[in-house]
Amino acid sequence: MKKIIFLILLFIVVWPLQAAAQQWKIDYAHTNIYFDVRHTYVPVRGQFMDFTGDVYFDPDNPGKSRFDFVIKVDSVDTKIGKRDTHLRSPDFFDTGKYPVMTFKSSKVSHGGDNKYIVEGTLTIKDVSRKLILEFVYHGQKDNPVKPGEIVAGLETGLTIDRLAYNVGDGKFYKLGVVDKDVNILFVLELLRDK
Repeated sequence: MKKIIFLILLFIVVWPLQAAAQQWKIDYAHTNIYFDVRHTYVPVRGQFMDFTGDVYFDPDNPGKSRFDFVIKVDSVDTKIGKRDTHLRSPDFFDTGKYPVMTFKSSKVSHGGDNKYIVEGTLTIKDVSRKLILEFVYHGQKDNPVKPGEIVAGLETGLTIDRLAYNVGDGKFYKLGVVDKDVNILFVLELLRDK
């Protein structure tokens, strides 16, 4: 009986350790969330400056991986203060009411070659939608500037309809001023100890 109890306890302790991939730290100095949206004829570019994430990634066992992010929306930066203030207003993000947007993964799988498919839920304002991200995995190697550390790189690009997330009521889109489609580029550099 004692042997059975020991085996059960061992399973409870060891199984969770094997269930998740190794955790990586985000290198915030080299990780960015860029976006662009067309204003009349030309794209306006910006980025979100303040975000956090939990990344567990094993390229050999993607099913154990997970990617979760929280973005502080008032950190939007298009290099024009007046425009950024307008983006924070109820006309667009309404950051007073909805201070963060989130992405929470539900499944990670290998998409062939150096691609990994991350399925999850993107929440902006009061809207949550399923989303599929295709990450290009650039590989990993010893960090050339910090011995004893591994560095890895991934990136993904996608286009979302901002109106589907209630980012604006369509007024500026109907006027032909701000397009509804937003292109996003997420470049991710990760670090972990060897």
